[in-house]
Amino acid sequence: MAATVKAAQIDPRRDDSTLTPGAKASVLLVEEALRDRNLLDAKWVDGYFGTTTITAFADYQKSLGYSGIDASGLPGKTSLTKLGTGRFTVNHIIGPGTRVSVGDAVVNTRTQSMLAEAERLLGRDLALDQGSYNPGGDPTSAGTHDGGGVVDISVEGMSAATRTYVARTLRRVGFAAWVRSPEQGDWPWHIHAVAISDTDLAAQAQHQVGDYYLGLNGLANRGPDDGPRLTIRTWEEYRLG
Repeated sequence: MAATVKAAQIDPRRDDSTLTPGAKASVLLVEEALRDRNLLDAKWVDGYFGTTTITAFADYQKSLGYSGIDASGLPGKTSLTKLGTGRFTVNHIIGPGTRVSVGDAVVNTRTQSMLAEAERLLGRDLALDQGSYNPGGDPTSAGTHDGGGVVDISVEGMSAATRTYVARTLRRVGFAAWVRSPEQGDWPWHIHAVAISDTDLAAQAQHQVGDYYLGLNGLANRGPDDGPRLTIRTWEEYRLG
């Protein structure tokens, strides 16, 4: 599951048909199952989880009665397990967990754990300007907060160096994180952080993760990544060391 979800975030954002390393075999199993349900043409069974496969998987999720973020085309544990019945077993499972409150914001328990680990490494608490599951709550966010796994973190009182260090630490534990400035949009200084491979991500947040893997800034202009560089890891990969 971890490999398939990663490909489903990255592949639709590529300008070519390069496969996500380590994902081909898993993606092929998913595509073959979608093909046999007449949801995906055979020519797209190629190990590349691009926009056509995303649409096919979303159609499968809708056939199960899902809607909204549960039918975004990003594989979740339940839909992936049902698709694989009699064909493949789902392992390396990722789950967002339940929704919880953090101050005035709402996040899921996976995001909460990631933030707690970042705070431990930083030796300081982080305050949220905006949490997850906030459809339409901030029009400047372009829908990224509509689903799970996305937070905006206050940088009030932080120096430029501290802002960068916090963003680096968030990236270390599995967020695609960027320091955002008023020059980039209609917002105050803050850190925008997206939990990589959160299966509750809104489509717009999925795109930001894909762009992050491709060295981009997660903004509409798809400019170069302006954040601290380090090896990209998911929360699960971080925990494995």
